[in-house]
Amino acid sequence: MVQGPMEPSLRSQANTTEATIEVNVNVANFSTFERKKRTRTEKRIVELKATLEKTFEQSVMCNLYPRTVIQVDIHVLAQDGGLLAGMTNAMTLALIDAGIAMYDYVSSVSAGLHDQTPLLDLNSLEENDMSAITIGVVGKSEKLALLMLEDKMPLDQLESVLAIAIAGSHRIQDLMDTELRRQGNIRASKMTQS
Repeated sequence: MVQGPMEPSLRSQANTTEATIEVNVNVANFSTFERKKRTRTEKRIVELKATLEKTFEQSVMCNLYPRTVIQVDIHVLAQDGGLLAGMTNAMTLALIDAGIAMYDYVSSVSAGLHDQTPLLDLNSLEENDMSAITIGVVGKSEKLALLMLEDKMPLDQLESVLAIAIAGSHRIQDLMDTELRRQGNIRASKMTQS
């Protein structure tokens, strides 16, 4: 859920030249097989929050919203791998749906390397078992807004994994664009009927 642009609760939080993006991540206890209580201060959640904030500070046209805060709440109800990629794609769609100006889509996907074969869109077992990378690509370019490598990966294999991940991100961007245009046409037809 996106709230804003809105005035910050404290004046000291206001940036006079651009908007500040705040991300709140809530992970449900039942989202994995192990029903573990997670707090907002858990190291992994804080890391994901900071990564998303940095990624979208570059992609949102923050200069159009000076002295404001854009707050995004993300609720994770199920996670079977690709958590950061899923949150990035959801946040992109939520910001566009809320009418926040962005330079372009940020489409994200996870990829990994199994034996010498690059794999795309890993589940949690695959992520834990092999070297995994999560990338976020800006639009149809090859410019990366997000790159997170949590394990070691052989340098000679990194290029092939990045290539398949970028191609996968472009495909996800096509799917997001198609769905957004379809939803936009449905909303436009409802407005013209009334």
